[in-house]
Amino acid sequence: MTASEVASLILSSCPSMTGFEPYMFGSSLRGVGADIDILVVGPPGEPLVRLKAEMANAGEELPLHVLYMLPSEAVETGFVENEGCVALLELAGHR
Repeated sequence: MTASEVASLILSSCPSMTGFEPYMFGSSLRGVGADIDILVVGPPGEPLVRLKAEMANAGEELPLHVLYMLPSEAVETGFVENEGCVALLELAGHR
């Protein structure tokens, strides 16, 4: 699957993604490697619990490696910029 197809599948499989900022990073953006690296930035609590269950279901079809961060962690580490993360909405052509 292409990065665009993976992004579309994740977004359609995870209705709880609303309120979170999902990104893809790593070699999967270039179409190489065996795993798909996903970063999800958002709040803790029940919405995150629901999202993790949905991501686990999506991960049954895909070799996902998912990293979850609070917004403050993402800002403090600069992870999105430093790792060249691309928003799933952008990859899926929703932006």
